[in-house]
Amino acid sequence: MIMDRVAGAPISWGVCEVPGWGYQLAPERVLPEMREIGLVATEFGPEGFLPTEPRAKAAALREHGLSAVGGFVPVVLHDPDHDPLPAVDRELDGFVAAGAGTLVLAAATGLDGYDSRPELDEVGWRTLFANLDRIAERARERGVGPALHPHVGTMVENRAEVDRVLDGSTVPLCLDTGHLLIGGTDPVALAREVPDRIAHTHLKDVDVALADQVRAGRTAYTAAVRDGMYRPLGEGDIDIAAIVDVLESRGYRGWYVLEQDAILAAAPGGTGPAADVRASVAFLRALGA
Repeated sequence: MIMDRVAGAPISWGVCEVPGWGYQLAPERVLPEMREIGLVATEFGPEGFLPTEPRAKAAALREHGLSAVGGFVPVVLHDPDHDPLPAVDRELDGFVAAGAGTLVLAAATGLDGYDSRPELDEVGWRTLFANLDRIAERARERGVGPALHPHVGTMVENRAEVDRVLDGSTVPLCLDTGHLLIGGTDPVALAREVPDRIAHTHLKDVDVALADQVRAGRTAYTAAVRDGMYRPLGEGDIDIAAIVDVLESRGYRGWYVLEQDAILAAAPGGTGPAADVRASVAFLRALGA
């Protein structure tokens, strides 16, 4: 049974760190809806969603009966003139205060959004790996497990880049089923190939036709999200059941975070984004998971 390891993420409610992403719902709506749906924990969401002060951040989750899983932290890792460790250390203060166990890193480009990215040279890759190792060591020293999140519009997006991380570092991965597929990696195959490197999982389902357009450069990532590229589990083209089966059979005991990235044009009426999250929870329960 995995339902006691199924968590939420504020981005399923349209809450995102990207400027101009869309209407941003308040935690006073999002957190009670998570709990009502039956989720037991959540990732933190972007800076500003929860209180900045570490103890207040932890208290905000406890107030709604939610445990802290950890959070998505995009940081520039490839720039030799930039030290990302102090900013990550400040983030880790909140993780430690809330008892959150997973630091989900993304190799940010330094640009706003995820619609474009530069190419890394060899110096950039060496710098990225060195910073990744430093951050992973610091996180572990503070009792938090690191995981690198291959993500569209970051420095680690496609299969060649994922393989370079697997070969060039020992840092575990966050298996984000949607971002991997959009970037050209079969998430089921990756789970089978390197189950020992998977420390965290973001479950997404995807409309593969829209994903193909993003990969081919015909549609910007943000536009595809707005058009509904992410679907409730079981309503897209990813074999979510196979991923859960592979991970569980190989001894995975980490979190499954439900993430159907959404963009809201305005404050939603009715059930709003919670309806898709509820559908994903129902899909997992129907698997007998």
